[in-house]
Amino acid sequence: MARAPLLQLSGISLTFGGNPVFDDLSLTVQPGDRIALVGRNGSGKSTLMKVMAGLVEADRGTRVVPPGVTVGYMEQEPDLSRFATLGEFAASALPEGQEYRLSVVAEGLKFNPETPVATASGGERRRAALAKLLAEAPELMLLDEPTNHLDIQAIEWLEAELRDTRAAFVLISHDRAFLRALSRATLWIDRGEVRRRDAGFEGFEDWREAVWAEEDEARHKLDRKIKAEAKWAVEGISARRKRNMGRVRALQSLRAERKAQIRRQGTAAFALDAGPTSGKKVIEAVGLTKAYGDKVIVKDFSLRVLRGDRVAFIGPNGVGKTTLLKLLTGEVQPDAGTVTLGTNLEIAVFDQTRSRLDLDASLWDNLTVDPLMRVSGASDQVMVRGTPRHVVGYLKDFLFDEAQARAPVRSLSGGERARLLLAKLMAQPSNLLILDEPTNDLDVETLDLLQDILGDYDGTVLLVSHDRDFIDRVATATVAMEGEGRVQAYPGGWSDYVAQRPEPAAPAAKPAVRAAAEPVARAAPAAKGGGLSFTERKRLDDLPDLIARLESEIGKLSALLADPELFTREPVKFRKATEALAERQAALEAAEAEWLDLAERA
Repeated sequence: MARAPLLQLSGISLTFGGNPVFDDLSLTVQPGDRIALVGRNGSGKSTLMKVMAGLVEADRGTRVVPPGVTVGYMEQEPDLSRFATLGEFAASALPEGQEYRLSVVAEGLKFNPETPVATASGGERRRAALAKLLAEAPELMLLDEPTNHLDIQAIEWLEAELRDTRAAFVLISHDRAFLRALSRATLWIDRGEVRRRDAGFEGFEDWREAVWAEEDEARHKLDRKIKAEAKWAVEGISARRKRNMGRVRALQSLRAERKAQIRRQGTAAFALDAGPTSGKKVIEAVGLTKAYGDKVIVKDFSLRVLRGDRVAFIGPNGVGKTTLLKLLTGEVQPDAGTVTLGTNLEIAVFDQTRSRLDLDASLWDNLTVDPLMRVSGASDQVMVRGTPRHVVGYLKDFLFDEAQARAPVRSLSGGERARLLLAKLMAQPSNLLILDEPTNDLDVETLDLLQDILGDYDGTVLLVSHDRDFIDRVATATVAMEGEGRVQAYPGGWSDYVAQRPEPAAPAAKPAVRAAAEPVARAAPAAKGGGLSFTERKRLDDLPDLIARLESEIGKLSALLADPELFTREPVKFRKATEALAERQAALEAAEAEWLDLAERA
């Protein structure tokens, strides 16, 4: 017997002042769905997700969620005003007795529940919103850019968590690797229309190009028909005194149909001027050491960066990647070691905090007031790589329309803000680009374009990113920061780093399962052989982390249940913890058995 849908939208229409965001939209989310929601920045992805969550009411149409079905939404900017700590917010909707769920999630996301709301950064607030959703475990999860502000280790943990969940989810993300790993269906928003394809993100670009090719062919045929009918209408005046008015009305309908078609938005006119050529040697760092109190950022690290290199910096959040960039560019002085910068350097910086944008000022003022872009005596022009441009024309190059030019930056989406900052960055000549988290909030098409211009850029690029796919596409070398001052450079991108890095130690096994776990730990490296499929080899690589996570959760639950007064004091909490312990023990047993089987076959 088929299960009822978790969510249905029927005939949804929504307008914000101008053109409709959606018109007569209908879609269904079924149990077990794993949907990638894709589209350009500003196309309405977040708005649609808020409609699905019931946070935005449509002008017309219905939203139906069956009784008893829980729908959870990850807020990008959660309201924490009523809470003292991030943990209080994240646990605020958990039933009594299930607070332990938050500690499990917090460990995976590297989220500290004790962080005061007053001092929490934007990234910490978003991690709290994500932790809240995962701990509540609704039947349908709506995830809007969950990987933003997560480091690669936390992204991989989240990927494993979502891969193993029984819940359905709809996912917005710019991270191709994340989307490819998790999605089984794709919703594509394009000019107010939402199309569904029952296949994951892997083939999205081919599907999109096929749809656009069909549109272009249909538009071409319509244009030819209009041209032929228009010719008949003109010639018919001299050929007949009485014209066929039905045919004239049909021509008018064709013209109205053509006018109503919304042309696809073009691509942003990104361009980078490498400026004067720098010296061949851009940066020479020898024996760098830097610490703040007891926290060692880097210890005895050396690196040579040559003109044209693209160096990616990876590592956990808070490990010191931005500090290392500042050391390498001379903005911060090392405690020991030397940094020598090459000759004729012109540096342009894209910072992760977007600090060069004044959120309360308009897009116009953000460009014309900037001293690097101001044209002397002109209030409507900006200096773009040495040439004056009208501010509206330059904004249009980056897909902003004239109506947005006078709007405050605060009204823009995260992706649009990133695009505006790129507009400022690309207006100035440079030969050394510092890109600190440039991929956050950008749609996949803009990331493609950014990748292309970096490929054609004659200068040097230092890049901090947690987007594994983007690093693979751009980087010629990867610097891994592992904490406690350990920093190591590897040739190539993320995949090359994974292939070259030292094998992590196998997770410590419980005494009861040590005999089973130890042979697997020795056999695991053999998974790269030919005895397993690619999917099986990937599963074998992932199982140690899953087993370690299950053992950690079992340990916490066992410690909770060790309290002899728990049953009489909090019977509900005792029952929930007991059920969770049994569930994780069964999962651990299954994971260990699977690990042994795959290792033996490898």
